[in-house]
Amino acid sequence: MDARTLGAYGESLAAAYYRKQGFDIVAANYRTRMGEVDLIVASRKLLVFVEVKTRSRGALAPGRCSVTKTKQKRIIAAAKAYLAAHPEWDCAMRFDVYEVTRQENTVQEVCIENAFMV
Repeated sequence: MDARTLGAYGESLAAAYYRKQGFDIVAANYRTRMGEVDLIVASRKLLVFVEVKTRSRGALAPGRCSVTKTKQKRIIAAAKAYLAAHPEWDCAMRFDVYEVTRQENTVQEVCIENAFMV
């Protein structure tokens, strides 16, 4: 599985997880000049910006380790751009990292809520 396909696979698992938790998918792969957000999900009182990290077997470190301060700043900038374009979202927000690790015939999924703050 190439990197793009693996990433799309992880994003589909993350979307399914959030749907099961009662969230609606508001946007996927939201891009601006400043950065990108993999998923934006919402419930009635909460908007969540999700960074999805998918790894296959043999990865040296968990996906969450690649969400550096620089990456966080880009995600936050993209989130601010989204909120500026969509003022109807006047609610609480948070930033999650959704980690998918695929090994042989198993898949491990971990949702890290409030992974970082503005």
